[in-house]
Amino acid sequence: MKRKVIAIWNGGGADGTGVLTAQSGAFDNMPYSFKTRFENDNGKLGTNPEELIAAAHAGCFNMKLSFVLNEANFNPEELKTEAILTFIDGKIISIELNLKAKVPGITKKKFDELAEDAKANCPISGVLNCEINLNSSLI
Repeated sequence: MKRKVIAIWNGGGADGTGVLTAQSGAFDNMPYSFKTRFENDNGKLGTNPEELIAAAHAGCFNMKLSFVLNEANFNPEELKTEAILTFIDGKIISIELNLKAKVPGITKKKFDELAEDAKANCPISGVLNCEINLNSSLI
């Protein structure tokens, strides 16, 4: 599989602006800039690379966990993961995955074991050079 995203940037680092377009159409000309990256805590002005990494990580982790649960004969009804990425001094320091899951018939101990397996083996986890923390609960 190959996926293509096009990033266009116009101008300097602090005053420039850009847009991101995904091959899938999931986003098309989505704005990003210095301001959306560093001065936009509420996220209303556009995205930034760190937000996209957090989204990719949460999505990949949920999908991997679903497969891991299926392989252990469990069928998840819902996996909801919040990914909180911490970016300090130009570096991604950590990602915290906060997982709430509805998985019939599983014990908390078994669920935690399988969730840790998914965290360790999710393809996005494998490319990240930061601390990854997982907090999980069953609902």
